Amino acid sequence: MPKGNEFWSRDFASRYGHTSLVADKDKYLFAREAPKYRFNVIGAGTMGQEHIRVTNFEGRATINGVYDPEPLSVENAKAAQAQYSDSPLKVYATLEEACADPDVDGLIICTPNYTHIDAVRIAAKSGKHILVEKPVATTIPDAYEIAQIADAHEGVIQVGLQYRYKAIYTEAIHEALERKTLGNIKTVSMVEHRMAFLDKVGQWNKFSRYSGGTLVEKCCHYFDLINLFAQSTPKRVFASGSMAVNFKEFQNEQGKSDILDNAMVVIEYENGVRGSFGLAMFVPMFYEEIVLCGDIGRLRASENLDFLPGATLKSQLEIFGGETFPSRMTIPSYPVAIEESGHNGATFFEHAHFVDSIDNGKSEGPTAMDAFWSVVVGVAAETSVATGEPVEIQDLLQQSGLDQL
Repeated sequence: MPKGNEFWSRDFASRYGHTSLVADKDKYLFAREAPKYRFNVIGAGTMGQEHIRVTNFEGRATINGVYDPEPLSVENAKAAQAQYSDSPLKVYATLEEACADPDVDGLIICTPNYTHIDAVRIAAKSGKHILVEKPVATTIPDAYEIAQIADAHEGVIQVGLQYRYKAIYTEAIHEALERKTLGNIKTVSMVEHRMAFLDKVGQWNKFSRYSGGTLVEKCCHYFDLINLFAQSTPKRVFASGSMAVNFKEFQNEQGKSDILDNAMVVIEYENGVRGSFGLAMFVPMFYEEIVLCGDIGRLRASENLDFLPGATLKSQLEIFGGETFPSRMTIPSYPVAIEESGHNGATFFEHAHFVDSIDNGKSEGPTAMDAFWSVVVGVAAETSVATGEPVEIQDLLQQSGLDQL
């Protein structure tokens, strides 16, 4: 993780132009070490380009090349790389070539959800370090297979559940799980209100068979966090949802869109903790909230982007202790340049953690098994919406041939 003057060389110097005033040989305060690692990006769409930008911005690695069958995505990736490096971006003809290049240390997989399993199978043969985007897979068997691959893999395999690194959730994790400020957590409630799914190449994210369904594709981030705060495995899931507003008339050569745009999900855990999640994807803003209730305190954290001209707080964290401990309100945030680099800074710290793990030879998470359980909850929620019945997790695992779990 960069420390001290290394951050100033990245942010202050780039923002105010001081790097151009002296030659590299004369730099001390704004000197930067050469990148230690070279990564290839597999899938150069919106998220692939964010990973290119953040890899270069974080500074300890650089992007060597990309593989993507879509020419426009490749051209956009070249433009993204050119903002940070004079070195040309290598373009590979096949996935196998991109994964096997001996000049590369790590692979960042950002392909459509339903292709993750095949991409990981090929990438793992290289023995290289792997960062694979969320959801790790679209089905429970595929997610479990990737977890097994990760367990046997010599390199680091990290899953892009980057919401763990958002400022509000980083602080919530610190207070609830490290400081134990709230005592024993009993309930976890989360909300996301936002706009509809964005356009993708081929519009694959408009179809559940390609995305895994909204509650897998979008909500695995939140289910991962709820699982993390519950500190237990899910036992039962009940969900209600519909396709109320978005894409009801959308149709292409793949057929008609079938993805949910709203849902309410309740999760019961083996240790008695209860979680809930509410989603609405037809709201003209981006709003997230988590409420943790323990036996001695309560925490609420939120993140808001409403596009209004007035000065409003983008993030807040409130901790209430009553007569037990001091209550307080804070505004968790990262430096502007980091927050602007992607996902309010979460992608930057996800990359910092990935490189730290490579340095240390061990990843502490989010692991492929963490990602597996987030998919399990998402699939259970999608199943519950479809059937109108609660879903027993043990039954769902048995149906996937995983009753040993």
